[in-house]
Amino acid sequence: MVLAVVDDLLFSSKIRAAAAGSDRSIAFARRRDAVLPSMQEHHPDLVFFDLDRDALDPIGLITEIRARLEFSSVRLVGFASHVHVERLQAARRAGCDRTMARSAFVAALPALLESVAAQATAQGNPEI
Repeated sequence: MVLAVVDDLLFSSKIRAAAAGSDRSIAFARRRDAVLPSMQEHHPDLVFFDLDRDALDPIGLITEIRARLEFSSVRLVGFASHVHVERLQAARRAGCDRTMARSAFVAALPALLESVAAQATAQGNPEI
C-alpha cells in the first residue's frame, strides 16, 4: 500500500496512472489533518510527499511520522522542484528516506511502486 500526501492534481494523476499500470493500491491524503489517520487506516509501506506544498507542512509531517514507533518501518519519499535544494535537504534531516526533484520522481515512480510489491512479497504478503 502506498499513501500519497499530494494535493496537486497533475501529480495526483501521474501517481494514480503509475499505480494503475502496476496494479498497486494507493490512497491520497490531500489535507494535513488526514495524513496520520490515513496512515493508521491503510498501514502504508511507502509514503510520497510533495515537499513544495507548504499548506501540507510536509517537513512537520515527516518529523511527526518518524517520532511514532508504529511508523518506523514506513519508507518516506519526498519530491520538490529542483531549485528547492534546502527543502529537499530539510526533508532528509527530518527523516525522509529519499528525496528527489519532481522530474526524477516521475521517472522513478514505476520502480518505487515495484519496490513496494517486492517488499510485500518478501514479507509473505503478495497482495498490495
